[in-house]
Amino acid sequence: MTKIEAYIRTQRLEEVQEALEAADVSGMTVTEVRGMGRSKGVTHTYRGSQYTLSLNPRLKLEIVVTDDQVAEVVDAIQKAATTNEVGDGKILIIPLADVIRIRTGERGDASLA
Repeated sequence: MTKIEAYIRTQRLEEVQEALEAADVSGMTVTEVRGMGRSKGVTHTYRGSQYTLSLNPRLKLEIVVTDDQVAEVVDAIQKAATTNEVGDGKILIIPLADVIRIRTGERGDASLA
């Protein structure tokens, strides 16, 4: 089993969610986060004053899949989340030792269904 964490632009959530549904992903967790990468923030002007937001709003998606689903899910996220601009985000692939469904005690791949 593998955990996929994806950091994406907030406005790309709907496209990514549709792509994941098409890839038969049944569950994910979405968290609002703030972060900074190469873009180093954005300068805005408000009522004549300039200010810089050094931490940009992003969404963190957490998805646990079987090992044979990883390539398809990563590809779906990458295609749906891209705008071809700096700041599109990152995808992290993390191997998991085990997953346990609390209610039934099922372990491994059976706990993901």
